[in-house]
Amino acid sequence: MKTVVITGGTSGIGAALARTYVARGNQVIVIAPDPVKGQRFLDLAGERGRFIQADLSLVSENRRVINVLEETTPAIDALILCARFFRSHRLVTTEGFEHNFALFYLSRYLLSHGLADRMDQAADPVIVNVAGPGVGPPTVNWQDLGLEHNYDGWTAMAQGGRLNDLLAVSFAAEQHRTRYVLHFPGGTQTGFAGEFDPATATQIAEMKRTAQPVDQAIVPIIKLIDKPPHDPLSAFLLDTQLNLHHPTFNPTTAAHLNQLTHHLLQTHPTAPGDNS
Repeated sequence: MKTVVITGGTSGIGAALARTYVARGNQVIVIAPDPVKGQRFLDLAGERGRFIQADLSLVSENRRVINVLEETTPAIDALILCARFFRSHRLVTTEGFEHNFALFYLSRYLLSHGLADRMDQAADPVIVNVAGPGVGPPTVNWQDLGLEHNYDGWTAMAQGGRLNDLLAVSFAAEQHRTRYVLHFPGGTQTGFAGEFDPATATQIAEMKRTAQPVDQAIVPIIKLIDKPPHDPLSAFLLDTQLNLHHPTFNPTTAAHLNQLTHHLLQTHPTAPGDNS
């Protein structure tokens, strides 16, 4: 029996994976903000499910979740990072971070590093970061990571994907037992939770109309969880493994981002340290 932790596990791909692993008899811990959806999951999962209500766009909430899991979960076999929320209009969290940067990148950084010890206790541990590895140009606005100037929702999402590529590179370089897998599932009919302006809403509706069913989208992710790749880091576009020599996986840039993030979290007023 595996212990599987899923962020964003009450909707879309995360919910489909949660249902799958509960049905197989595994222990599934879902982290998401909506208590109504959380209770719906618990009603389905019974004793095999746990729900942790948390707003993962907040650094403090990520730290709380890490502490809860450290205290209650001896080993984690799989950490599936699905939480993401598109915003057409820029939003700053109560902690002062741009929302997409906080939820799509900082949360995944904190949980990846903060739960590494618990994952290294498992027999065959893997982190699956459901993002968009190697897709598009490797562009990061280093002078304005929060996109305070000229914000655009698509730009924010694309930059988040590039930051997660670099997160994976730096995590793998630390030689954990846990393998790190980046996976782009393609468009799904239940995907793209968010707040959209009218033009974007129309675009999203058209994308969903032609997208794959969620039960189809999770098939390659399940394969990666059940039998993680041997390499410390791997990246997949659907079923196709990507070449890590792409500029978006540059080790020097990854080390720079890791140092920058570490400093950012160390100096942030919510709490000392970054759990890495």
